[in-house]
Amino acid sequence: MLRIENVSKTYPGGIRALASVSLDIPRGMFGLLGPNGAGKSTLMRSVATLSEPDAGSIHFDRIDVLRDKDAVRRVLGYLPQEFGVYPRVTALELLDHLAVLKGFVRKGERRELVDRLLRVANLWDVRKRKLGTFSSGMRQRFGIAQALIGDPRLVIVDEPTAGLDPEERNRFLGLLSEIGEDVVVVLSTHIVDDVSDVCQGMAILAGGQVRCQGEPRAALESLKGSLWSKSVTREELAALRTSHAVLGSRWHAGRLVVHVVSAARPDAGFEAVAPDLQDLYFHTLRQPAA
Repeated sequence: MLRIENVSKTYPGGIRALASVSLDIPRGMFGLLGPNGAGKSTLMRSVATLSEPDAGSIHFDRIDVLRDKDAVRRVLGYLPQEFGVYPRVTALELLDHLAVLKGFVRKGERRELVDRLLRVANLWDVRKRKLGTFSSGMRQRFGIAQALIGDPRLVIVDEPTAGLDPEERNRFLGLLSEIGEDVVVVLSTHIVDDVSDVCQGMAILAGGQVRCQGEPRAALESLKGSLWSKSVTREELAALRTSHAVLGSRWHAGRLVVHVVSAARPDAGFEAVAPDLQDLYFHTLRQPAA
């Protein structure tokens, strides 16, 4: 269990990144969802011992994260949002080097570990290719391979699928799901579908505050029976925004479809629809901060 209690952080200049954030994150896949600038990376860096919060506490199992950083790092796997590689080094060479830095100094043990991680990340066939030739998805899979050195019990990945094509994204999320069967995996992202597809628990962070948390399906109950959909023109959409609680609009099969929150049917043209996580996300962001 990862327990975050009343964590706050303000940067110089009065920029508030986190305001009394509290979360209980059990074993499995947990999605931390929020727009850019919500405070997600600041929170993840605090858990990863790379940033010190101004207040609050963080515990992983019996480890006090803020006081015993070395103990946390021994059980942590971390894939930051910006992950650089040495472009002229092969995947095999760099992963072997990183394993040495992690404490695997015996060659036989290290080779067995590196080979296993390359296979887990589906990089075995390209292990001797230079990392500079890798696609974005392959680099991300290499990133998760290095994060898994030492069989960590806590894995943090920050915006891991941004820029990936659909096939790479599905492969990467599938890998995270397999890992999440045995450890705590925190997936920090602004992509709603990532959380919807693979996470058993979630929280929505905005303006440095937790605005919603829980199991995704249970969280959707708050919108059940109050979401309405209709195909509209651009002019009709503009008018609706002035008179109704419009969650958002999206193109579907060449038509502009609007979703509106209302206790009753707005007009005869609207149809009731089941909410999805994207609806909940936009509805949560519309609510005033505490």
